[in-house]
Amino acid sequence: MEVESPEHTRDFAEVDINNGAPSGSEDEEEEVPAPGSVTLDRNESDLFVSALSPSSIGDIHPLQEVLTDDGDYFISIVVSDPQKIGDGMGSYLAYKVTTKTNIPKFKRSEFSTLRRFSDFLGIHDVLVSKYMRQGRIIPPAPSKNIIGSTKVKISPQQSEPGTPMTQEWVEIRRAALERFVHRTAQHPVLRVDLDFMNFLETDQELPRSVNTSALSGAGVIRLFNKVGETVNKITYKMDENDPWFDDKITEVESLDANLQKLHNAMKSLVTSRRELSLLTGLVAKSAAMLSTCEEHTGLSRALSNLADVEEKIELLRSEQANSDFFILAEFIKDYLGLFGAIKCIFHERVKAFQNWQYAQMQLSKRRENRGRFELANRADKLDQAQQEVDEWQGKVQRCQQQFDDISAEIKREMERFEMTRVKDFKVNIIKYIEDQMAHQQQIVSYWEAFAPFAREIV
Repeated sequence: MEVESPEHTRDFAEVDINNGAPSGSEDEEEEVPAPGSVTLDRNESDLFVSALSPSSIGDIHPLQEVLTDDGDYFISIVVSDPQKIGDGMGSYLAYKVTTKTNIPKFKRSEFSTLRRFSDFLGIHDVLVSKYMRQGRIIPPAPSKNIIGSTKVKISPQQSEPGTPMTQEWVEIRRAALERFVHRTAQHPVLRVDLDFMNFLETDQELPRSVNTSALSGAGVIRLFNKVGETVNKITYKMDENDPWFDDKITEVESLDANLQKLHNAMKSLVTSRRELSLLTGLVAKSAAMLSTCEEHTGLSRALSNLADVEEKIELLRSEQANSDFFILAEFIKDYLGLFGAIKCIFHERVKAFQNWQYAQMQLSKRRENRGRFELANRADKLDQAQQEVDEWQGKVQRCQQQFDDISAEIKREMERFEMTRVKDFKVNIIKYIEDQMAHQQQIVSYWEAFAPFAREIV
C-alpha cells in the first residue's frame, strides 16, 4: 500500500506574518481522544496489573483484517485551511483534514472534516494506549506551543470567518500535523484502526478531554509517572539474552545522538541564512540610496541594477532558509521523535520482562507456602495454597507470552521502520539538493544579467 504525501511548497516568503486571517487559535491545552478510545491515566503506572490481565493481550482487532502493503491501496491525507473559531482565550484553531483513499474499510473514497489541535493529540494518545505495549511504533504528535497558541487567541478576529490563517507559526504547525497523520497512515495496522478511521471520517465533535492542561491535577500525576518511568529506565538494567536487542539499542542510541547534532546544525544554518537574507536586503537598500546621489550616469545605473539584484537575492536567501527548515530541519525533528518512540517500545519490553520476573518470584513464594503447609499437615490451607500456585502459574505463562510477543513485534516493527527510514531520507535529501541547486542557478542568472551593466561603466 502506498501512502501519498501531498507536497506543500509554501515558503515563509509567501506567508502573511500579520494576524489578518480568522483562522483560529488552536486549543492546545485540551487533548480530545477519539470516540471509544482508552485514555492513559494514573493507573498506567501499575504496569504489573495490566500485564497480568488476560484481556490486555488480545483486546485489539485481529491482525488478519489488516490490509497489507501490496500496492493496490492508497491513502492521501491533507491538513489545510487553519481557521480561528471563536474569540478571546476561549478560541481555538481548526484544521481541515481531507482524505482520499480506496481502502475498502473506509465508508467513502473522499471526505473531509474539521479537527482542532487537541483532536490530534487525543488520537495520538489513543493509539499509544492501545498499541505501544504491543511493541508498535506510534508516530509522535507535534508538541504544544503555548506562546504561539496564546498569540493566536489574542489576535483580532477577521471580518470573514473561515478565512485561512497565514501566520508563520500556524503554517509550521499545520505542516507538522500533516506529517503526523501521514506517518500514522503509513502504518499497516494504525491506518485501519477504528479510532483513527473515525478521526478522519466523522463530522461530529469528538469528546472533550480534561487531561491536557499543563497545570491540571491529571497533568501533575502524569508528570510524577514520567519521573518514575525515567528513574526506572536509569536504575534497572535488564539481563539481555537476545544479542539482536543489544545491537539494535546501541544503533538507535548512536543514530539518535548524531541526528540530534545534525538537527542543531540545521537550526543554526536556518538562523544564519535568515540573517544573511536580512543583510543582503540592507545591501540592496544602501546601493539604491547610493545610486540616487551618484552623478556618474553609468555608475548610477550599475548601482541601481545592483540594488535590484541584491533585493532578488534577499528573497532567494529567505526561500533557501525555508528550504533548510521545512525539507530537512523539520524532517530530522520528526525522526528524532520517532527514535524517542522506538526507545519507548524498547522500555515496554523491559517492563514486560520485569512483570515476568515478578510473577516468577511470586510463584516461588506460593510454592514455598504450599510446601510449609504440607510439612505442617495443614490440610485446611492446602487447597487455597494450591489455588494460588495455579493462579500464579497462569500469570507466569501470560507474562512470558507477552514478553515473547512484544519481542517478536518489535523486530517486525524495526524491519518496517528501517525500510521506511532509508526511503524517506533518500527522497528528502534529493529534494533538498534539487531545491538548493535551483536557488544557486537562479542566483547565477541574476549576476550574469547584471554583468553587462558593470562593464558599461566608463
